[in-house]
Order: sequence, then C-alpha cells, then structure tokens
Amino acid sequence: MQDLDWLPLPPDNFKELCKDLESNQETAPIVKRLADSRLSQNQCNRLYRSIVKLSDDKLQQLQQGFDKVKLGIVSNGTTDLMVPGLFISALRRGIWIEPVIADFDQALQESQLPDSTINAARPDLVLLMLDYRAFSFASQTVAGCAEGFNAEDAIQYIDQIRQGFARHGQVNCIVPTLAVPPVNLLGSLDRRLTGSLKKQIHDFNHAITPLIAQSDDYLLDVETIAAELGTHNWFDERQWLSSRLALSDQAELFYFERLAALLAGIRGKSKKCLVLDLDNTLWGGVIGDDGMEGIILGQGHPQGEAHAQLQRYAKELKACGIILAVCSKNDEINALQPFKDHLDMVLREEDIAVFVANWNDKVSNLQHIARTLNIGIDSLVFVDDNPAEREIVRMNLPQVAVPELPSDPALYVRTLMAANYFETVNFTEEDKLRAEQYRQNSQRQKLMESATDLDSYLESLEMVAVMGSFDEMSYKRVTQLINKTNQFNLTTQRYTEAQVLEFERSSQYFCLQARLMDKFGDNGIVSVVICKKTPGQWEIDTWLMSCRVIKRRLEDLMCDEIVRQALADNATKLTGQYIPSAKNALVADLYPSLGFAQQDSGSWELDLTRYNFKSPPISIE
Repeated sequence: MQDLDWLPLPPDNFKELCKDLESNQETAPIVKRLADSRLSQNQCNRLYRSIVKLSDDKLQQLQQGFDKVKLGIVSNGTTDLMVPGLFISALRRGIWIEPVIADFDQALQESQLPDSTINAARPDLVLLMLDYRAFSFASQTVAGCAEGFNAEDAIQYIDQIRQGFARHGQVNCIVPTLAVPPVNLLGSLDRRLTGSLKKQIHDFNHAITPLIAQSDDYLLDVETIAAELGTHNWFDERQWLSSRLALSDQAELFYFERLAALLAGIRGKSKKCLVLDLDNTLWGGVIGDDGMEGIILGQGHPQGEAHAQLQRYAKELKACGIILAVCSKNDEINALQPFKDHLDMVLREEDIAVFVANWNDKVSNLQHIARTLNIGIDSLVFVDDNPAEREIVRMNLPQVAVPELPSDPALYVRTLMAANYFETVNFTEEDKLRAEQYRQNSQRQKLMESATDLDSYLESLEMVAVMGSFDEMSYKRVTQLINKTNQFNLTTQRYTEAQVLEFERSSQYFCLQARLMDKFGDNGIVSVVICKKTPGQWEIDTWLMSCRVIKRRLEDLMCDEIVRQALADNATKLTGQYIPSAKNALVADLYPSLGFAQQDSGSWELDLTRYNFKSPPISIE
C-alpha cells in the first residue's frame, strides 16, 4: 500500500478541473472528488494552489462542509513545502487544516514563550513533527559513555515541550514515536546493545507510549507507519542533507494520510460502519447461481481462505465497536443462507446490524442503512468487489468512503487496514458494546415501523433512564461523547478528559450524564450536559446526545432534570446558545421547541418559573 492504492485514480481531466475551479458552479463536490483521488505530490500542489486562489466567497462556501482545525507545527526539519500534502490529506477526512508553522528547529523555544508563533495563534492542536535527529542521540556502542541524548533525556525534552504548550497555549500535542533509520552497525546485536541508536530509539518509543496514554495528548505511531512503508523508503538522506526534509517524497504523502486519520479520530470524524457486499467479497462466487455448496469459502482453497480472512477482520472490527451491515443485490433468502448454515462462515446473522439484500440500487440501500442506524451517510465505508458499483456510489454518495479493491481477495484486508478508516483515540468498555447496540437499534426501527403512532411506539419500548453527575467510571465515555458527537450537539464544544474532571469538581458547574435502557438492551451513556452556574441564572455550555437515541424524547427528560436542578439552586433563568456547524442542523429548533425565547443577542432564554415539565414516557432509576 505504498502508493495509497485504496484511493481511485484521479479523473483524466484533473488539470482542467483544477484550473476551472473558480468558474465551476459545483466547486465543493469537485474538490471532494479530486481530493479523494490517488494524487501525486505535484497533483496535491496543483489542487492546493487552485483552492487557495478561490475568491473569498467561494472559499468561505467551500469551508462550510469541513471541520476546521488550526494546527500548529514544530519540526526539526523544514515543513513549508509539505503544507499542500497535509491539506489535501485532511480534506479526504473532512477536515480543513489551517497550518501555523514555527521556524525551523524551534520546538522547545516555541513551547516556552507565551507570545511565540504557535502560542500566540491559539491553535487547536500542535503537531510535534520530530524524528530521531531532533535529539542528537549519543553513540555509546564502543565507548562506555558519550556526550549527547539518551532515551530518558529525549523523553524529558518532549515533556518540556508538551508542558510548555499546555501552560502557555492551553493546547494538546500530537506526539510521535520515532521511526528507526536503516542503520546496521553490528547486525541484530544493535537491538539490545546499550547505547546503540536502535536501542535508544526502541527505549524512547517504549517509554513515550504509556506516558501519552496517561495524558490528554495524542500519540502518532510513526514507528509503525514507517515500518509499513519500509524505512529505506521513509528516509531520504539526500533530501535531508540538501534541504533538511525529514521525509522522502513517498513517505510524505503516506505520513500525512495517517496524520489526517488521527485528526479525524480526534475530531470524531472516523467512520462508524463497515458495509459489505456478499458475492465475490465475503465469499467467492455468486450465491444465487452457485448455491451454498458452490461458493468458495474457508480452508482448502487459497481464495476461500482470503474471503474468510476478510470476515475475520470484520468480526474484529465489530468487537471494537464498528457496526457491520450488508448491502447486496440478491434475494434475501439466498443471501442469508450462508450466514445460517455454512460451516466456514466467520460472520453470522447476529453480527450484522442491518442486512439489506434486494435488487434495488445500492445508493438507495446505503441511504436506507444510514437511516436505519440513525447515523450520517458519511459514517459508512462501502466494500464491494465490483468497480462499476463502487463508481456509482462514489458519484452519487461522495460522503461514503469507497476503497478501491485489488483483483486478488488475498489483499482485501491489507487494503482496508492501510486505508485506516476507523482510527480512534480512545477505547472504552462501552465501545465494545456499540455494534450490538446498533443492532438493537435496527430492531427498534422495525418496531417503530409497525407502531400506529410515535407515542405508542415509545411506550412499548419500556425505557428506563439512569441520570447522575460524572464519575470515575464515566469520564472517558463522557469525554468521548463530547469529542465525537456532531448531530445532536448544540455548541460542538470539545473538551479534554482533564477539563471534564475540572467541570465536575467545580462548584460553578452542573454536570449531568444519562444512560438509557429499554426492552431491547442498554444503550449506555448517551447524553451529556454541562451548565455554568451564576446567581439566579444557569447557562448551558454543552448539551449533546448520541444519534442512537434521537427521537426517543430523552431530550425532554434531560431538560426536565436541568430545570429541576436549576430551580433547586434558586435560578430563575436558563440560557443557551445554538452554534451552527456543518452537521448539527438537527438541533436548530431544539430551544424553541422546549419553550426557550430568542434574545436580541441571538442566545436563547427560558423562564424557569413558567416551565411546563414534559414528562416523557421514560422511567427514572
């Protein structure tokens, strides 16, 4: 996967499309299509130049479809020439990068000065783009002791930088592990020889990983990324010596793809659902023609083992909370048979949250899957061996990730892993249950479709809510919701776990979390509220809810509880803001629907003394 092979090739008229970007009426979809292509460095440069040359109106309109991230960058190499590759890679993940680049080799100085280029810009994140040459590791292979850094010194150096940015810029860092250069002094002995460069880098990587795990910073595993590409391909000594470019041309695009995936994980934009075709994807052959005995799957056949390998990968993703769905042109009775009866099937019917097998077009079926799961269409990854089906989906649903698949199914898993659609920055116990929770949601959807009205449907769910303040068991999940929830999120404020802890411990804030259960199962913690308390008035800082429980009237229950607590605190007013984003139009009318009145300032205000409690059909434990 050294050439971003999971991406489709750019259109033949790539140059013309870039050139005509300003005059084209469909700027946004064209930019999306071009950015989602397998671009060379020169093509990234061309597209980037075309974008930044757009008129202010066009540029502002284009930005609305992306999540803006101001990214500070400090490096021991030159980075100015890398901006186009970073920018385009981020666009693929739905992120609009605003880079703030420090001077060459000034990481420590930038972190320690309150008015430095990075700190003064108040970025959302700071990337420490440092490699092993930033530390001047000493070589002690022959001599007993030599001057220079060792792994412990390097860790302390990184700590100084992290703490400086946290103190002066109130910003979290993306911290790398270090790629091991292709050095070989004494062969395999280098790995364990005290003082060797390879041993020092290994010790650094071993120490930095748990350190970052215990902080609010983020780890970018450059060591693994470089190993995938091959360290001989990662480093280019000619470019380093001539221009202080830390990465080869080939490594640069690969690096930024992985960085962009991490940014997507941080901003809650990673994919949630893997949608799988069946014939020649999950098994070899066509189930409707070949029958269950004729499909190729499982032990004894290389192709059959390859298809089983894809199923195992999907099953592992499900165990990590990724939703699985099926979208196939087939008769449902035939499509389901292998899931029920084939001995070599790894996936079973109960693993699939939504199973769609019919003769409708796959664009409509993918839209149906997203609606049934109550997730955005941009949360889907669609895997299909048929190039024509892939292209139809790309053209009609550009928000859906559609990887190119190689002709050999033995490479399917490798391709999907390289695409890295499901990058995440934390993993909680509730994540393990997510796929099953979405499967339960599809059962709720079927019940709703059979109900005569919404109220009777909600009553039949037998819902129970558990509400309370944040606690040690829930901090990680609450923080995850704050940073991943986009649709039902009134302000889209993002906070770290440390900040969430501060809110809970402060007497000036009210914090509320809610877990929702019903007869189908436990949805887990699905709603979070943070209010700032002032005498006589509470202000809603954060109010969000998982898309899994939208239209279940949990928002009414949450509002009732906020009002009860505010009245108990002698408040008479509750205020809040709706800050529009690219994804939260769903809650544009939430405040007026709850009885809030809009003020001249644009904020919303509720007179608590006149509030009518909603009392939705949800019991409280």
